[in-house]
Amino acid sequence: MVWLTTSVVVCELVQWDSQYQPVGADTRQNSLIEEGKVPKAKVNGITIGYKVDGQGEPLVMIMGFSLSRRYWAPQTPTFKKHYQVITFDNRGVGKTDKPTEPYTVKTMADDTIGLMDRVGIDRAHILGISMGGMVAQEIAINYPERVGKLLLASTYAGGHEMEVTSPEMVKAVGFEGGYSEDDMSRLAAGKLTGSAVSLSFNSRLYRLIFALLAKICASINIVGLTGQLEAVLSHNTLSRLHMIKAPTLVIAGTEDRVVAPGCSDKLASMIPNARLVKVEGGSHALFMEMRGRFNREVLDFLRRG
Repeated sequence: MVWLTTSVVVCELVQWDSQYQPVGADTRQNSLIEEGKVPKAKVNGITIGYKVDGQGEPLVMIMGFSLSRRYWAPQTPTFKKHYQVITFDNRGVGKTDKPTEPYTVKTMADDTIGLMDRVGIDRAHILGISMGGMVAQEIAINYPERVGKLLLASTYAGGHEMEVTSPEMVKAVGFEGGYSEDDMSRLAAGKLTGSAVSLSFNSRLYRLIFALLAKICASINIVGLTGQLEAVLSHNTLSRLHMIKAPTLVIAGTEDRVVAPGCSDKLASMIPNARLVKVEGGSHALFMEMRGRFNREVLDFLRRG
């Protein structure tokens, strides 16, 4: 049934904006701009495209490298039944500005907090996937009072103390003989995007479909992808993870071919009282390929006392 699940996800991505009904938007001081069906907010020197679905406790979901908020399509229809779900495009992709100055993960964390302010949310659960998980770490460290529960999926803490890139990913970009951070920074963002997307899925059908989408994205948005890549390469929270106070779930697939084995274990061991869930056979994009299991783990954790 993989083909059916894939078709549903793609259709949801295509139809995402037609389903929009704004909830609780804050229009004070003209901070929000309506542009068709996608509201925008002026935040931290840029304009961010975002979306709010459902009612209840706020749940802010932060997408990974190169992907827009639309890729939360496997989660939003389920989560919005229980929570007020806020999704948005990170700087550099989608309906959000693509500035040319350097990006950092901390800057994207500030973007997220600024968006929460504009939408009128004081405190929210924070869910981040891959690069979004890096942003979520910085939010939990720098804005602890703004975080209810923290959920980190398919991500890592960075730093030079351990390998963060899987052997398959290293081979795919041609660095089998070893590489430095400078080597990675010189790597074309388009090539890295293609390799990451191909390795993110264990299903051949998913790889074929999303590799095509990645090529299209990389061809029209090199500035944004390069900025995000620079942010990912400079990410390092390893020495600050002990500062995270929020109840935390770390979830990863055992067959992640993008993030190196052991990264999720390291995160969970260094964040006080974190819960670690390893999904057997799960890929880097387990939130798509194993959406049912992923969604259940997220909801179960959020409902815990």
